[in-house]
Amino acid sequence: MRTTRVSAAAAEEGSLLRLSGLSRHFGALRVLDRIDLSVPAGTILGVIGPNGAGKTTLFNVIAGVVPPSGGTIEFGGRDVTRKPVWDRCRLGIGRTYQVPKPFSHMTVHENVLAAGLHGSGLSMRRAGEKAEEVLELTGLAHRRHLPAGELSLLDLKRLELAKALGCRPQMLLLDEIAGGLTDGECDSLLKIIERLRASGMTIVWIEHVIRALRRAADLITVLYGGELIATGRPDDVLVDQRVRDVYLGGGH
Repeated sequence: MRTTRVSAAAAEEGSLLRLSGLSRHFGALRVLDRIDLSVPAGTILGVIGPNGAGKTTLFNVIAGVVPPSGGTIEFGGRDVTRKPVWDRCRLGIGRTYQVPKPFSHMTVHENVLAAGLHGSGLSMRRAGEKAEEVLELTGLAHRRHLPAGELSLLDLKRLELAKALGCRPQMLLLDEIAGGLTDGECDSLLKIIERLRASGMTIVWIEHVIRALRRAADLITVLYGGELIATGRPDDVLVDQRVRDVYLGGGH
């Protein structure tokens, strides 16, 4: 059965992503505990929290890698709670990984082409066109014939983003894409992310580089001990005393 992508009209009617009572337990360990969260279409939502807060598990559950222990996930008004990863991808949920996962012996172009062919189900011609578009956007066009295993860290991050974009997502899950980069390298990635925001793409972004989120995010939500403890505009959330205590070191 062919999977139908979420229409732009449906996305504009309200939240593109809605989590209701979302939980994930590993035995007695509650990694996510009844998460309620709505992400408006076209928004960049930053997700912060200390190590072990449940951030990566949250992404894994949204993307379909790990099933929830309870609660529901709606994307564009459609219940996707039990849908597999590939269905969610074709519906428009794209994802990057904190540690880049290229096909090292394939070229940069082939990596992005594979995303379009297999992640989005495009024809060879359409996947090739999309790959060229994405390589230009991410600044990798001049490296299209280089084996992915020869890329620098910055270009590996760019390629991780390019592969996700090759799947034609309506929502991107970015997992610490700025981690390990210099300030200048981070700024070059932020320019790409700002262009994606300007195009209307919805982005949910786990990040420890707070200055990147201050610059790009419309909203920030804070995860601690598997619970959301604050959500709001970056400047409001980052001065919240509880957030400072559990994540920013109490202001010290």
